[in-house]
Amino acid sequence: MKVEGVRYAYGDRAVLRGVDLVLPTGTLMGVVGENGSGKSTLLKILSGEMSPDQGVVRHGGRFGYCPQQMILNESLTVRQHIDFFAVAYGLSGTGRAEEAMEVLRFAEYSGELVGTLSGGTRQKLNLTLAVMHDPQVLLLDEPYQGFDWETYLRFWELAGRFRDAGRSVLVVSHLAHDIDRLDDVWQLRDGVLGRPGEGLR
Repeated sequence: MKVEGVRYAYGDRAVLRGVDLVLPTGTLMGVVGENGSGKSTLLKILSGEMSPDQGVVRHGGRFGYCPQQMILNESLTVRQHIDFFAVAYGLSGTGRAEEAMEVLRFAEYSGELVGTLSGGTRQKLNLTLAVMHDPQVLLLDEPYQGFDWETYLRFWELAGRFRDAGRSVLVVSHLAHDIDRLDDVWQLRDGVLGRPGEGLR
């Protein structure tokens, strides 16, 4: 993925002031920043959910997007969500979804209605739906919110598997303590990307 000169404003409030970024193949990259710094806006633009006011986003191959705001149907079971997305993605099987469910340890909830699940388990499903088609570019917005410590570690195991398989993974978070788990990290501040200051470490 290559991002050049991306700008976006909400009315008179400029959120992104010229973002440039290259996400190489086989890289686990992070973008950190304070709440309200424009991280989610940037990810929505990278995923194609929103269009920038200026600038260009280029990427090749399949991409997966795990938004911070979960879009799940509380009246459907976990399995029904996976089957529905398998059809939407045009998949012949759900092997990748099964693998993600095993890594994140929630396969036993397959028959449960989403409306009965905890926030952390919903987030596991949200993440599984984003990765089940084996994307070549994976965009993750605060992907481990609601996870306990064990699941948090398992998330990084899953992300590492994608990186090791030659995928490009971008994790957006306000938590700077994650940066030691990343191959590369940037900070979104004042609408542009730069290297984190010493205070983040």
